Amino acid sequence: MEAGTPESAEASESATTVVVAGLCNLGIAIAKAIAGVVSGSGAMLSEAAHSLADTVTEVLLFFSLKRSARPADDAHPFGYGRERYVWALLASFATFVGGAVFSVTDGMRTLLNGEEPGSPGLSYLILAVAFVLESVSLARTVRQVRGDAGRLGVSRSRYLRHTPDTAVKAVFLEDAAALVGLLFAFGGVFGTQLTGSSVWDGTASLLIGALLAWVAFVLARANASLLIGRALPQAAEDRIADTLRAQPAVRQVIDLVTLVHGPQDVLVAAKVAFAGTASAHDVELACEEADGAIRAAFPAVARIYLDPTPGGTRRGPGAGQRP
Repeated sequence: MEAGTPESAEASESATTVVVAGLCNLGIAIAKAIAGVVSGSGAMLSEAAHSLADTVTEVLLFFSLKRSARPADDAHPFGYGRERYVWALLASFATFVGGAVFSVTDGMRTLLNGEEPGSPGLSYLILAVAFVLESVSLARTVRQVRGDAGRLGVSRSRYLRHTPDTAVKAVFLEDAAALVGLLFAFGGVFGTQLTGSSVWDGTASLLIGALLAWVAFVLARANASLLIGRALPQAAEDRIADTLRAQPAVRQVIDLVTLVHGPQDVLVAAKVAFAGTASAHDVELACEEADGAIRAAFPAVARIYLDPTPGGTRRGPGAGQRP
């Protein structure tokens, strides 16, 4: 029993979120770079690298959304949903190499060799404008997270931890990190202006680099997990198993596994024991009813495979606790 899932409104919303974030970051990166050159601030140049890395990340995320939306074909019968995690994983590397490495390197250079401070006025102006733009981008992402979490009936923090929509997760983390990075940059520029010491600016660059390294690690780990093949959370598997057990002809859920191919593309496979008096027709009808009940409870489930199996004692993920 199988059904494909077309690109949903949620996917379109994710693409819009990525585009908005990308355009904001591109403009901010150019402005920060100009301010960094004029003011001689390494922290501002680190922030320019930060925004440029975020822009590259959003380009890759947008590409991943378009590539993963292709329909299934003979060569890829389960579709291309998991391709989004390949490009999202590359995006996390872009954040690390393009942002974290540059920022740490520039911070170390500043601490070791010092720098000649210039006029900080333009830096303050750019930081203020960037803070407003990043706040706008983050606000849009938060609205999407709130809406998606509300539809699933989970908290926003739980949604961000477990969502297979890593594009939204990436934009949220990058926008939040951008706001924190702007505060670090402001501290570096202001501290250097106040004391005349470039230590403040160099330290700010190191902190920005550490922040970007953390974001890259979190995103790389999430995407790697989904590429390897991640199941639904245990609570979701338990609810699917309960939905199966609620069918009158079902006697036992012997084994149940799930696999996430994409935000709206989840596979469910289960070995199900039916009542001994059930005929082949009864089993077929029960499978159809169970299929409909699972899809109604979990719209993201795109494929369901039920294997009528003689009763046994083995219990797999979803039928009991995941090992």
